[in-house]
Amino acid sequence: MEALAGLPLASFGRRLAAFVLDFGLTAVVFTLGAIFVVAPIGNRTGLLRHNLLLKFDFHHWYSLVFLVLYFGLTTYWGNGQTPGKWLCKIRVVSLVEERITLWTAIERALGYGASALEAGFGFLQYFVHPNCRTVHDRIAETIVVDERKARAAAAGRPLDPEPLSSR
Repeated sequence: MEALAGLPLASFGRRLAAFVLDFGLTAVVFTLGAIFVVAPIGNRTGLLRHNLLLKFDFHHWYSLVFLVLYFGLTTYWGNGQTPGKWLCKIRVVSLVEERITLWTAIERALGYGASALEAGFGFLQYFVHPNCRTVHDRIAETIVVDERKARAAAAGRPLDPEPLSSR
């Protein structure tokens, strides 16, 4: 899309910070959901006869489903911004659609798994791809832009060049 030409890309540091914030939030939401939703429902219906043991890790299917739903739905509802991306002032933008669709958001969330393969090499492709796109960006046909710099450019203010070391 021609409207995306010249948009400032988000730095690796901002993208990493947003991911860490979101991942921490998923752990908190998962734990609160287990305590205040799953356990009471299970006790009332008699499905839980023993202590509830839910683990937030990558060895249980429900943890992976929760992560994909969190990242997919928050990206969709936030029009490209999860809570972590909102705090870091960055946004996921589709290269083929005007707005992030639900499918694009879920596809990108599933792509995090592909980026994590082989010791996270898919995330590190940010440094070798000409448009700083990672594996999950290419799978979902998205880029991540810096909202602060995009607003400054739209307002006609000069942009401070970002040092190469922060990209």
